[in-house]
Amino acid sequence: MSGFGYRISEGKAERVPVKEALVCDGSLVWVHLSTTEARAQDWLREEAQLPEYLVEALTASETRPRCEAFDNGAFLNLRGRTTEQIESSDMLASIRIWAVKGRVISITRKHLVALDTVEAEVKRGDVRDPGDLITAFASAITNDLDPDVADLGDTLDDCEEKLDAARVFEQRRSVTHVRVQAISYRRFLAPQRSALEKLAALPGDWLGDDDRVHLNAAADRAARMAEELEAIRERASLMHETLTDLRAEQIDSRSLVIAIAAMVFLPLTFITGLYGMNVDGLPYAHEPWSFDAIAVICAVIAVGTVGYFVRRHWVSG
Repeated sequence: MSGFGYRISEGKAERVPVKEALVCDGSLVWVHLSTTEARAQDWLREEAQLPEYLVEALTASETRPRCEAFDNGAFLNLRGRTTEQIESSDMLASIRIWAVKGRVISITRKHLVALDTVEAEVKRGDVRDPGDLITAFASAITNDLDPDVADLGDTLDDCEEKLDAARVFEQRRSVTHVRVQAISYRRFLAPQRSALEKLAALPGDWLGDDDRVHLNAAADRAARMAEELEAIRERASLMHETLTDLRAEQIDSRSLVIAIAAMVFLPLTFITGLYGMNVDGLPYAHEPWSFDAIAVICAVIAVGTVGYFVRRHWVSG
């Protein structure tokens, strides 16, 4: 079973195998599992001796950010960015955390970018209790997502500055991508804020006052990003409508040119078709100057038709 454990005592962290983690002594024992398969469920039941409802919560296939108080601890579900491919429409992977005094168990199905940051803090000795560990996760996740949210706004800014009818399709793809990402991120950041705020308000001596302050700060950042994502989504919608209107104007302009060309050549086609018939009786058909006369008449009609459209401002002069 993939995963690792840490025994933390007096600011010093020692990495140990999962099977030895729970028998270690220390002020904090952290066990992280990288799978939710049957082996992980068996370990949670038999080795960690967690009740069935906690096992189900830690290994559920569909999850949303939430926080629940259980006995003397808390269950927390957060979402963060991952570098692995996600099959579903969700763009953020989940981490499920069970914390009590002196012990934290975390589980992921996909590797979170924030996990490396948290593990580095543990190795440096910055984590001493469950509150520090959960705060580290909340801060690392929000810090990792913040640049991505800023990049979405920058992409829209670039599209607005470089609005061009010749690049409508390319810009529409960019705007659609930004809109999809913003919707997906906001879908989890809004409840993530509520989960962090609820955790900060839970009673219990395993969460210190400084931990609650840091959790509220992470919740505020999540709220700010959710508001920014909502603004990005609205801007993307307006930008998409603008590009659609621009594309419609482009199509109308091209249709007008085609219609004008058809109007110019319609009488010319009629005259040339009429005199192109292989029948007798056409006026002046056998005169030597008839071809020149017809060519002049066609030229006059063409110039007159174009001049009419220019005067009506249907085409530029």
